[in-house]
Amino acid sequence: LMRKLTLEELPAHVGEELAVGKWMTIDQARIDLFADATGDHQWIHVDPARAADGPYGRTVAHGFLTLSLIPMLFQDALEIAAKLSINYGLDRVRFPHPVLVDSRIRGRFKLLEARPLPPIGAMAGLQVKMEATLECEGADKPACVAELVTRRYA
Repeated sequence: LMRKLTLEELPAHVGEELAVGKWMTIDQARIDLFADATGDHQWIHVDPARAADGPYGRTVAHGFLTLSLIPMLFQDALEIAAKLSINYGLDRVRFPHPVLVDSRIRGRFKLLEARPLPPIGAMAGLQVKMEATLECEGADKPACVAELVTRRYA
């Protein structure tokens, strides 16, 4: 069940986990497409035969692939009503655990900050900092923890 919030409601939820998303499988086809898109064809990601003898026994997703899935995982879990959303950046990103091919990941989203911004025209704005923790099913550490900063206007 997707949670829906307005910009006006956000400040009251600072410090809270707002949503937990659905599980998503990371298959080799997705890893290969990301390798093609970025030019990062390191064997640990794209060569299943060689990776079988590597440190994880199979291929692993690129850390940046995992990071790039956050917007999709977020949109499946939480809707923040806004006329305009701008990706402002990241304050912190870590990859504590590899995502092995055919693993399932999901996002947990905690609101860290919701600060007012000067309006753009008639649109009121908030700068929102959200902690995204991507869990890897069965792992004792998250696959990725990132602090996302967005600017949202209503």
